[in-house]
Amino acid sequence: MPVTRTALTDAYARLSEVLPGLGVTELDPAGEVPAGGGWVAAGSLAAGGAELEAFLAWDDAQVLRDYGQRARPDVVASFGLHRYAWPACLLITVPWFLHRRVPRYPATHVAYDRSAAGLPLGRMAVRPAGFACLPGDPAAALPGARVVADEEALRVEVRAAVAEHLEPVLAGFGPRMRRRGRALWGMATDEVVEGLWYVAHLLGEQERARHELELLLPGATKPYVGDAAFRELTGPDGEPLHTRDRASCCMFYTVRPEDTCATCPRTCDADRVGKLLAAAG
Repeated sequence: MPVTRTALTDAYARLSEVLPGLGVTELDPAGEVPAGGGWVAAGSLAAGGAELEAFLAWDDAQVLRDYGQRARPDVVASFGLHRYAWPACLLITVPWFLHRRVPRYPATHVAYDRSAAGLPLGRMAVRPAGFACLPGDPAAALPGARVVADEEALRVEVRAAVAEHLEPVLAGFGPRMRRRGRALWGMATDEVVEGLWYVAHLLGEQERARHELELLLPGATKPYVGDAAFRELTGPDGEPLHTRDRASCCMFYTVRPEDTCATCPRTCDADRVGKLLAAAG
């Protein structure tokens, strides 16, 4: 699997530094994405056939192992999509956030291995397909670079790059999730926001991430659903606690009704405060 160094390498190195459970390998432009031995190509997930079935069998077994019960098939598919889309979105949003460079990765240019030893989130292999950057970026002179006018134009590139990658993947998962259209893109919106927000917390830049994500997803940016949806709650000592309202439901409540996440639409603000304080402690 020949690898290469690109304008994105430093961003992925920083990602793996703060999130060591996820590995990213950049392939030679002429190389093929890996297959077999735990690897599954995003294009195969999009096709919705046997490789997707095998991918979801991992989630089915994980739920049974961890919770002692089986989840509904649509819930298993929702878990599987989340576990792919969360790191896949980071491939695009982290280079944008750190270096103002936005790669393009069609689904055929990405493979994922979530069984990699020592990597709880797995590893991703990506084949370059060009990137957008701002005027004055030293990387603008590199092969595959495309210079855009300003920050807003670069945000357009982020939205387009994520949509280009996820649209066929959503089409593959959708029938098994019993969701389509707005519900699927609500999940995609949440993966974009919550993935970068989490990594920014590890980087010590959570406040900047909230601001950047509010500009990236201000609402009415189809196919995405709604805006970044951040808001502030107040803790028992008057301290500000940041949360957001998810555009979709991950369906975890069907497995553990009493253990919803702090951004779940089903979680009231009083419970959110308790969960946020517990996580901070």
